[in-house]
This record gives sequence, structure tokens and C-alpha cells, in this order.
Amino acid sequence: MQKVGLLLGLCARAWKSVRMASSGVTRRDPLANKVALVTASTEGIGFSIARRLAQDGAHVVVSSRKQQNVDRAVTTLQGEGLSVTGTVCHVGKAEDRERLVATAVKLHGGVDILVSNAAISPFFGNLVDATEELWDKFWIDKAKEESMKEALRIRRIGKPEECAGIVSFMCSEDASYITGETVVVGGGTPSRL
Repeated sequence: MQKVGLLLGLCARAWKSVRMASSGVTRRDPLANKVALVTASTEGIGFSIARRLAQDGAHVVVSSRKQQNVDRAVTTLQGEGLSVTGTVCHVGKAEDRERLVATAVKLHGGVDILVSNAAISPFFGNLVDATEELWDKFWIDKAKEESMKEALRIRRIGKPEECAGIVSFMCSEDASYITGETVVVGGGTPSRL
């Protein structure tokens, strides 16, 4: 009986170790000393990605087309104790893209991670079937939103934070053997070009 108790104790300690390792408790700051640029990162998915990368140890440069949005995001994230700076960048303008990279190089010595988040269309479906109007910036009405939810296996619209974890993982050494893959964060939506 004593051997069974000892064995159970060893198993419990081993299981605790496995749980801690899988939850990230034993590995802190997987992106320590990395420099990340995140475009369109002052709200929504981009903001969540910038926050997560910084929480995981990266020095993050956020960007937006408007200075007030950059200032608000930087203030918020620095207020959380995160290493974040920012600059205005309209990714459609070469000089803005150059300034974004130059900012990171000047402040941090280089760029390790680039998240090209800038986008304008919340379109679900085959991109080949997208009309010109869909590429223009529109807001979806409630009926369209409900229709989209029905198409999703998970039956709800995703949250920006739900995209951030996979981006951080893909930027870390934990994903060093992953190459040429498409990872879809889409609530079960079939995704094909």
C-alpha cells in the first residue's frame, strides 16, 4: 500500500509538471529582446496582437494612419508596463513604411517580427468572388452578421484577442519547425483561395 501511495505521489508531481509546461508557466517571455512591427495596430486585431507580443517580451512598434490613434495605443500599452512605441504609417505610402522600419531600427537596432495586419474588408468567402465594393471600407449590418454566424461552426464572431495567441506562437522559437503552413483562425470557416 505504501508503494501505491508513493507511485501516486510521483504521478501527481509529474502531471503537475506537464500541466505547468503546457500552460506556459515554466517558459516566460518567449519573445524576449525581439523587435516587432505591427501595422494597423491601434485597435481591434492589430492592437490585440501588439499587446500579446509585448506581453510575451517583444519590443513592439505600433502604427496607424492617425497620430491620435498611435498616441492612445502607446499610452494604453505603456500604462500596462509593456515596451511599446509607435509612429504614423499608412502602409499604402512608401515613405510611411520606410519611417516605420527606420523607427524600429533607430530605437531597437533592427526588426525581428513583422505583422502585416492592415486590411479593410471583413469578407467571408472565396476571395475570387469578392466584388470591388467589398474591397471598399463598409460596415456589416446585423442581418449580415447573423448570416455570417450561421456559416461558422462555432456560431459566433471571433474576438481580436483570439487571433493574438497564434501570432505570438508563430513568432516564437516554439514554432521554429513550422514552415509553409496556413493557420486559419476562423471559427471553423472553410478557408481556401
